[in-house]
Amino acid sequence: MGQRYGRSICILVITLSIAGFRAVSQPTPGQTAQTPNAKALPFVSTIFGDNMVLQRGKPDAIWGWSDPGDTIRVEMGEKTATAVAGPDRRWQLKIDPPAAGGPYTLKISGHQTFELHNVLVGDVWLCGGQSNMGLPLRFTKNADEEIKAANYPEIRFFTVAGHPAYHHVDVIDGKWQAVSPETASWISAVGYYFARRVQKDVHIPIGLVVDAVGGTPAESWTSEASLRPLHDFDIPLAELDRLKSENAPEYGNYVMHWYDRYDTGQKNHWAAPELDDSAWKSVPVPGGFAELGVPDTPAVAWFRKEIVLPDPLPKATPQPTPAPGPFPRSGNMLSLGEIERMDTAYVNGIEVGGSSWVENPRRYFIRDGILKPGRNIIAIRVLKSKPVGGFLSKPEELNLTLADGTKIPLAGEWKAKLSVDAKPPQELPIAYENWPIMPAVLYEGMLSPIAPISITGAIWYQGEQNSPRGYQYRKILPAMIADWRALFAQGDFPFYIVSLPAFTKHSDTPVNGDDWTELRESQAVAAAAVPNACLAVTIDTGEADNIHSKDKEPVGDRLARCALAKQYGEKIVYSGPTLESVERAPGAIRLHFAHTDGGLVTKGDKLGEFSIAGDDRNWVWADAHIEGDTVVVSSPAVPHPTEVRYAWQSNPVATLFNGAGLPAAPFRTDNWPGKTEGVRPY
Repeated sequence: MGQRYGRSICILVITLSIAGFRAVSQPTPGQTAQTPNAKALPFVSTIFGDNMVLQRGKPDAIWGWSDPGDTIRVEMGEKTATAVAGPDRRWQLKIDPPAAGGPYTLKISGHQTFELHNVLVGDVWLCGGQSNMGLPLRFTKNADEEIKAANYPEIRFFTVAGHPAYHHVDVIDGKWQAVSPETASWISAVGYYFARRVQKDVHIPIGLVVDAVGGTPAESWTSEASLRPLHDFDIPLAELDRLKSENAPEYGNYVMHWYDRYDTGQKNHWAAPELDDSAWKSVPVPGGFAELGVPDTPAVAWFRKEIVLPDPLPKATPQPTPAPGPFPRSGNMLSLGEIERMDTAYVNGIEVGGSSWVENPRRYFIRDGILKPGRNIIAIRVLKSKPVGGFLSKPEELNLTLADGTKIPLAGEWKAKLSVDAKPPQELPIAYENWPIMPAVLYEGMLSPIAPISITGAIWYQGEQNSPRGYQYRKILPAMIADWRALFAQGDFPFYIVSLPAFTKHSDTPVNGDDWTELRESQAVAAAAVPNACLAVTIDTGEADNIHSKDKEPVGDRLARCALAKQYGEKIVYSGPTLESVERAPGAIRLHFAHTDGGLVTKGDKLGEFSIAGDDRNWVWADAHIEGDTVVVSSPAVPHPTEVRYAWQSNPVATLFNGAGLPAAPFRTDNWPGKTEGVRPY
């Protein structure tokens, strides 16, 4: 979705990452664009459609809009219900569903008539979170084989289209699809593996409503009413109030509003190919900010370069088989290396990408029709926030790759002009992410519009974006869960949480503070505190250099184990070893565990990764061995140990399992302050 940012409508090419909507590479369901034009309210809400699954065992809410006073009748099998449209044109009713299975036809009549075909009755699960929940099956392990075998007509999915909103939204986009080899490429992989395992065991239709947007924090999925009492978000909520009062565009982030307010280049169309830039300063790229007089201070600068392309333009070399990956093996690609802090790239006046993830090399796919023979203009807006900012990569990493693989170097002389000298007292954006991160904007735009559909429960894979505030998450997540339960008004429905997998480089020394680890701890705290919750531990999965681990089957399977054990009453192991009590003895600490089904076991060559400390809080690696349902931890370097930690880093060696093959969650026995405790971004 490289063309997503700013005012453009999304294109399905992006990089999935910790921040979700970043430089190009892969598509993310739920990615968002500026608020579309208001649509006429439909006779039947768009969350209902052909091929859908309605919840069994409880009344199903159905709603839509019609003429005030219109009597609406809904029929499904032998069941009927009626409602009258109110002065606001909305009608809503509840109908008792027929027996699980189907297919059924749902007939809705009033001043209009409407029929929904091939409707099943089963269990509906809401799949929420950020990009790892939304990651399509096509980008995961063994994708080709899995998609080819994905013939599950009783598993249906609806992916809610991304839409940040500052006010309540009534209508969302999306459609219900049955899982087949033709549709499975774009289903949430986690949701798919979850549904497949559940359906295999309970033998009823499963519906998935996927409400996920890459890079989004939990507070974006929580209502203002629930966030305000926390007082952690007073500053962004005040900004949201200001934007509402101004009837501002509903970007869902802060930086685009900041550009609207201060960026002279945007206001005067400095990306336009016809712009006369002859008076602009010639500067080197990489570089350029020193020559513009802002070497060490925040600034926004625009850079322009003319290139001449051959006639005809090169075409991609035909491939005997479709190229794997998210975009063609040969294609026009703009590569700009790493940039601090945010860039927006244009080719011939058309936005082709933008990112604020500093460490992510920019690679923007240029769709057909943008490049042309002869003169072409590349324009790049760069917002620098640090003294060492702007273009960070080596010159050879900046180039335009044409469809036939020809690389045109872009490093060297560019035209540049300063747009914003952002040194104090010039204000800077509250945050730089250019995807939806503002409080409540996805609750309003993507969650509230689908309530109160009847559901069985929710599965939740999110936390990466909140990890710098990992300790705070133990407050946000329970508030969000309570908020969702109030919105859907179906009691304390099941809420199952994915504990974050391994990520980033392994540390060879014990880590005292680690944001991902502290976020995992908060997930565990929330799962233990919230009624009818469950934690799916995935610490044995993940990839050091890929935040979107491709192995999503264990994630879905462990969520399914939570559901099968807790919701469906199966006698199935759903948890790995869980610390139950601590026994301190001279020279060692004995850890007692629950959920040791089949006994404690070590996967791998050595039991790890345990660290131990005394009152001096100096952590060292420890020796550990299993004795029955306990682990004894010690180190000759700590003669008087008081505390133990297990798997306490972003990418640990985590080899403690139970006999059922489920991993122990990372834990600690101490309550010493961590890296993220007290951290607030505002």
